[in-house]
Amino acid sequence: MFRTSLTKIARPSQRLFSTSMRAMSAGDTGSGASRPGGIRTGDAFTKREAAAEELYIKQEEKARLLAIRQKLQQQQEHIQELTKHIDEITSQEGGQGEHPGSDGGKQ
Repeated sequence: MFRTSLTKIARPSQRLFSTSMRAMSAGDTGSGASRPGGIRTGDAFTKREAAAEELYIKQEEKARLLAIRQKLQQQQEHIQELTKHIDEITSQEGGQGEHPGSDGGKQ
């Protein structure tokens, strides 16, 4: 009997868990939005996180630009092939050469 009464006292009948997120105050780590200079004037962690994000964005932009440059090069090669093909066809048709007003693919 004594044991059951101690067990009930030791264990609370309700367990409370917090399910809400913790709001950061002005001095907490990672809270740069409330400062006058914004996220740039934050603590070391905030500055490091901002620098990592900027680096990631620069790398993504560089990868996109390289892909665009490669696609442009492929299109230029295709245009050169088409120009050669047109030149071959016009030379086989009787040697009339270029049409008036065209530069024959030369730039």
